[in-house]
Amino acid sequence: MTNDPLPDGLTLRQKASLSSGASFWRTKTVAGLPAAILTDGPHGVRAQVGAEDHIGISPSAPATCFPPAAGLGQSWDPQLVERVGAALADEARANGAGVLLGPGVNIKRDPRAGRNFEYYSEDPHLSGVLGAAWVRGLQSHGVGASVKHFAANNAEHDRMRSDSQVDARALREIYLKSFERVVTESRPWTVMCSYNKVNGVYASENRWLLTEILRGQWGFDGAVVSDWGAVGDRVSAMAAGLDLAMPGGDLTLDETVVAAVEAGKLDEVTVDAAARNVLTMLQRIADGAASARPVDLDAHHALARQIAGRCIALLKNQDGLLPLDPSRALAVIGPFAVQPRYQGGGSSHVNAARLDIPLEQIRKQALGDVSYAPGFGVDGDADRLRDDAAAIAADADVAVMFLGLPDREESEGFDRGHIDLPEQQLNVLRAVVAVQPRTVVVLSHGGAVRLAEVDRLAQSILDGGLLGQAGGGAIADVLFGAVNPSGRLAETVPVRLEDVPSFLNFPGENSQVLYGESIYVGYRWYDARKIDVTYCFGHGLSYTTFSYGTVRAESDRDDLVVTLPVTNTGDRDGREIIQVYVSKPDSRVRRAPKELKAFQAIDLAAGATAEVTLRITRNDLAYWEERVDGWIVEGGAYTIHVGSSSKDIRGATVVDINGDTLTLPLTEDSTIAEVMAHSTAGPLFASLAAQNIAPVADALDNEFGVDIARVAASIPLGHIAAFGGGFSRETLDRFLEQVCE
Repeated sequence: MTNDPLPDGLTLRQKASLSSGASFWRTKTVAGLPAAILTDGPHGVRAQVGAEDHIGISPSAPATCFPPAAGLGQSWDPQLVERVGAALADEARANGAGVLLGPGVNIKRDPRAGRNFEYYSEDPHLSGVLGAAWVRGLQSHGVGASVKHFAANNAEHDRMRSDSQVDARALREIYLKSFERVVTESRPWTVMCSYNKVNGVYASENRWLLTEILRGQWGFDGAVVSDWGAVGDRVSAMAAGLDLAMPGGDLTLDETVVAAVEAGKLDEVTVDAAARNVLTMLQRIADGAASARPVDLDAHHALARQIAGRCIALLKNQDGLLPLDPSRALAVIGPFAVQPRYQGGGSSHVNAARLDIPLEQIRKQALGDVSYAPGFGVDGDADRLRDDAAAIAADADVAVMFLGLPDREESEGFDRGHIDLPEQQLNVLRAVVAVQPRTVVVLSHGGAVRLAEVDRLAQSILDGGLLGQAGGGAIADVLFGAVNPSGRLAETVPVRLEDVPSFLNFPGENSQVLYGESIYVGYRWYDARKIDVTYCFGHGLSYTTFSYGTVRAESDRDDLVVTLPVTNTGDRDGREIIQVYVSKPDSRVRRAPKELKAFQAIDLAAGATAEVTLRITRNDLAYWEERVDGWIVEGGAYTIHVGSSSKDIRGATVVDINGDTLTLPLTEDSTIAEVMAHSTAGPLFASLAAQNIAPVADALDNEFGVDIARVAASIPLGHIAAFGGGFSRETLDRFLEQVCE
């Protein structure tokens, strides 16, 4: 190919045909140019071998099921995530795929959202860093990513027509931020637009989203692909910046593009641009074939087990019950111990190449007796199942209960109506704890669940989210201490559903979803409202202990460099996740009490100390200023908080940041306060006010005993004349002409 990927001689019809697929997963071959296969999914390759569909009905080839994002996000480790991406690329190539549809970096806005298991976090910084790592790993092995679902796609209810109504700050700071990081840092080959509308316009037809922001502001140079079936108006979508409509097979849609050009309703230059972007993607896929590597499914299973072990969060460990003494007699309870819940349902459902069974893995490492009872969830009398579970628990030294949400509760296509564990499971837990207080609970779920009663009853709690096919072995490794847990929650666990930020606005009504909580998502909301939670964002314990030294922060050009010593003060080797949060209590704009801006995982041997360095970019300190439609860094003092979770802050320091100049355009609607804050207009207005307003203000102050200056600060300029005092309309017009030149 020449530098221009669009060959001479292609007809309009051929160029139009490049912008849709040939079949469900395959692009077209035009004039001898190569086609490509795009396939699901973010945690395993779903290469369908027979009938094709988008929700996981038809079977697919065996592949490694790595921990889904619900588990992987709890690793807080971009290096591990990058290794997952590289392994997935090798399996994708082995199955003939050139683009893997992922990662999902949408925000977990509400714990009920049915697709939360495919998303990393409630925080855009964590989601963006992990998503960028996944893309780097995948594309380094010659397979393209398709970061999704762009954008503000945070519920499954009415997902193909709902309108996400989001204010500008929340959209920029929360819902677009993770996409921005992935696009600017890792340059994905494709971006997948979502089904929903964003502020009244379908994402597939949203030029502001697909062209002005994605390409114009972020410099995206890949192909924009639709979610499967998301395009309703092919011509409007192409005009907005959509390059490839999927799935394919309907040739009449290509003809609508040709007809629109011939009728003068669509510029052929737009068709050329879409064709170029698709051909660039195809060329990258073809070039990436040289990176193909042989696949070792056994090695990938071992990698999946290692990573799953890093994703398990130890939420509670009263009296050091864990790790278990392998010689103790154990009672293992719950169907998930023999039929593990390890992934979600829908388009990302993987045909796992193999599957570790937790009960079998526990028995491999245990030296004492291990008994088992289902306790719940199978055919039979619920009372008898509960009593049988309590009986084996009473006879054992420790009970290990597997609780969580079944497959039917979490899937693409619908949202949950609650965040509760099944009552039958809690009944069994109550009965077991009554006879065996030494009870460990192991949790499996894709979205956050209510854990207040589990926390009250269980002595120890392990939370893996969803751990993929090797989760059974990883759970055993953590239970017996072969792996020291280091996972951290990527989503807050609320005390009750009514505390959730979006409680009153989820999932919406009449195809409209109001994001009424604005920027206060997840821990930002709970912190700002001072609402107690069961487990906070970033929480996770260890079998060892860590101490943090003095926190230092200094500027390095435009960035902040945060350093501190961290020591493993226990008697076990361990892994700590250092988290850096930033706050500006005296901010002139509304802000969360603190926000995650950096994090790092470190391995420390028992007794060892490491100097940890974390970098915060200036861009990450900026807020979105709606009045100038741009990012602004506010000057002044910032507090840098360093800790082991959003609540467990171990040290802090204050640093001064030079701010950006905020110059607001002045009009007659500008208030006196805004005028006075203006570097040029302020002194001039003060002079005019001294001549024309001050005498009246002094008289009113004397008459009514009020601070007229404070009262007047919110008065728009255009209303001053109505209050008298000599500040006429002519004076105002001359003033605005002078300061707006």
